[in-house]
Amino acid sequence: MSDVVIAAEKLNVVFDTGDQPVVALSDVDLTVERGDFVSLIGPSGCGKTTLLRAIADLVPLSSGKLSVNGVSPDAARRNRAYGYVFQAPALFAWRNVVRNVTLPLELMGMAKAERERRAAENLALLGLRGFGKKFPWQLSGGMQQRVSIARALSFKPDLLLMDEPFGALDEITRDNLNLHVHSLWRQTGLTSVFVTHSIPEAVFLSTRIVVMSARPGRVLRVIESGLPADRNLEMRDTPEFLRVTQAVREALRDGHSYE
Repeated sequence: MSDVVIAAEKLNVVFDTGDQPVVALSDVDLTVERGDFVSLIGPSGCGKTTLLRAIADLVPLSSGKLSVNGVSPDAARRNRAYGYVFQAPALFAWRNVVRNVTLPLELMGMAKAERERRAAENLALLGLRGFGKKFPWQLSGGMQQRVSIARALSFKPDLLLMDEPFGALDEITRDNLNLHVHSLWRQTGLTSVFVTHSIPEAVFLSTRIVVMSARPGRVLRVIESGLPADRNLEMRDTPEFLRVTQAVREALRDGHSYE
């Protein structure tokens, strides 16, 4: 099996808005290897979500090449190669936690016993053991987002795509979820691509940070984390952590992201 999970070469996405085309992504080259945790960071409107959606076959390419697990994004989607976590949890209020998590498996026609076994396994991974019978309205925002991650993991994808899932949460909840996601990655080794506006979040979670320019979105720099794989929140005050965050800030500044 190839170590390359995502390969983009001269990828361009242009949207036809009716009056004039909008170039969302311009000549993006990116490689994500198996087991990577890659964060995409850049100013609002730089194409981070567009790139994630292109990988997921939710946005068509205008030109260039893109492969996921060695096949086209369309084929990867049909093969259920990835799980996708949106900015909002998008849970069904009338279904309890287990039935929200198992919805993709129901649509696949999987037997009930196996659906429930997988739900229990993934809820435990995300610290939600014992909450299976609760309904979304009985959970905090952070817990709802963990349920959405468990749902994305339900069919055992090779790749997890997350579109700024913690952006609307308070800092304390966000820190807690960063710990959960890091623990999940450590336990599963699941290749992950994560969109964020937070420099500390990107540095804490990632093996590599992809810094993108203001629109049209380009890859300015790919920064290797170099931090130990086993991480805790206290390490954010260490010189090593601050060194990586400074490198990300400098790359954003060089790309005029603060203008």
